[in-house]
Amino acid sequence: MPNPEISFREAVAVWWRIGILSFGGPAGQIALMHRIIVDEKRWLDEPSFLQTLNYCMLLPGPEAQQLATYVGWLLHGVRGGLVAGLLFILPGAVAILLLSWLYVLLGNVTLVEGLFFGLKAAVMAIVLQALIRIASRALTGMLAPVLAIGGFAALFAFNLPFPVVVLGAGLIGYVGARWFPSADAGADLPSPDVVVRPGTRRAAVAVAALWALTLVALWSLLGGDHVYTQLGQFFSKMAVVTFGGAYAVLAYVAQQGVEYYGWLQPGEMLDGLGLAETTPGPLILVTQFVGFLAGFRDAGVPESLLYGTLGALLVTWVTFLPCFLWIFAGAPYVEKLRGHRALSAALAAITATVVGVIANLALWFGLNAMFESRSRITTWGLDMLVPDLASLDLAMAALVAIAMFLVFRLRLGIFSLLGCMSLLGMAWTLYAG
Repeated sequence: MPNPEISFREAVAVWWRIGILSFGGPAGQIALMHRIIVDEKRWLDEPSFLQTLNYCMLLPGPEAQQLATYVGWLLHGVRGGLVAGLLFILPGAVAILLLSWLYVLLGNVTLVEGLFFGLKAAVMAIVLQALIRIASRALTGMLAPVLAIGGFAALFAFNLPFPVVVLGAGLIGYVGARWFPSADAGADLPSPDVVVRPGTRRAAVAVAALWALTLVALWSLLGGDHVYTQLGQFFSKMAVVTFGGAYAVLAYVAQQGVEYYGWLQPGEMLDGLGLAETTPGPLILVTQFVGFLAGFRDAGVPESLLYGTLGALLVTWVTFLPCFLWIFAGAPYVEKLRGHRALSAALAAITATVVGVIANLALWFGLNAMFESRSRITTWGLDMLVPDLASLDLAMAALVAIAMFLVFRLRLGIFSLLGCMSLLGMAWTLYAG
């Protein structure tokens, strides 16, 4: 458990280090925090780290950033949680903003178009790799694979609301543990002797008030039809209804931002995800890219980096502010329930279902990147997207195959993969042009 002798200055230095090195998406970020916090610093024991992670995976939003906030809170209370969560975001947020400027300034240049063409292929390989890694850890036993398949089918084939799917999985895990208590009798459980930090309730109320004040100010000053008000509403809603971590959030943002609001095109969403993959911090920072493009193009004025920047900052604010609320409001109760087998089983069931969510994301991105036209089947209860096979982009398909070979056969790291695919994308664009 947390060591009371850990200095705040030492913790700040560690969180800076984690924020700068947090590449590779949630799987890499969680592995990095595990190595530093559990193995190197020994600030948490293994069962406590896993219990904390499972709670964060239950929450809407980026589990890795919330995990950092939770651990920071355990170590140094509210100020520790705020510093850990903010430092986890800050390096990537600055990088994404700078890259967004370059994207709109240079996006029509042939080499830049080719760079992002190659990044799309790399991203699909990275998402598939993340799916396999998470599945290998989460799908143990007989029930977990069933939950993963069921979650995928519910989302892809029937388009069911994600909260219904995830809460149903949690209920199955909870009831199953109560009916069959011997099924998880051998599981390691965290020790329950945790000191809950004071002042957390006041912090939760303050964060909720800031969140509400932001939305009221947007409505009052700009009106409901302004793009900034729409961004504030949409990403605040996203912070409440999207569960399952970064990959699940990205699927929701991509579908709504592209198909409903028209803020960007499917290819641009993949470009933004490619940018997020090349920078530190949570992948959900791609939402900042969405906000930038929406503000840049649709603020009712000529295209402007200033309005795009304001859109990006607004989206980052309303996206991450609730993450602190969920931790400050819920973590004290989770600490009191450490060692509760039924709750642990519910969280494990949700983790298994998230594997199906990531599979749905991977397929959705693949369909949009590799096929120029798609249609939706809505019959016999189905509500699913299917591609027009004749519209297959052969060049993209070839790049995806190369990316898969580099990842799964040659085991290239993320930076080497992104570099190789960017070069191939630029080469193809120059050749085809």
